[in-house]
Amino acid sequence: MRVALYPGTFDPVTHGHLDIIRRAATLVDRLVIGVAINRDKGPLFTLEERVEMIEAEVRHLSVDGGCEIVAHPFENLLIDCARDVGASVIVRGLRAVADFEYEYQMVGMNRALDNTIETVFLMAEAEHQAIASKLVKEIARLGGDVSKFVTPAVNTALKERFGG
Repeated sequence: MRVALYPGTFDPVTHGHLDIIRRAATLVDRLVIGVAINRDKGPLFTLEERVEMIEAEVRHLSVDGGCEIVAHPFENLLIDCARDVGASVIVRGLRAVADFEYEYQMVGMNRALDNTIETVFLMAEAEHQAIASKLVKEIARLGGDVSKFVTPAVNTALKERFGG
């Protein structure tokens, strides 16, 4: 069974994330969405809310595509999380060249920690390359329309969070 881990904070999950999830699911038998507990980032949504959002958004992908997709919270090293879930592949999404520099360093460190786990990069589709959760939250906080960046359920959650 081919297992991959796609990690992130997903605060909130965007169309860009879902694009990577949809495409990664065609490559493996089981895709684990690693929802990072990153207290340093000060997430808008709780860990439980982020896990629930992801589970709701990927439910149909798992059924339609034949790939089992599960959400898995983690707070340890990414490479340890990959081992914990039995992943032989880490999936990372790239939006722009600026992402690559950071990701390149991460791959080097992860390979030094465990060279049996590969990292695969998927480029975001052109229409999703500008989407960043941080910017989506800022637009929503200021009352802007983020409906083209997130699903209706996530849009509703953002509006509720910001009282809009």
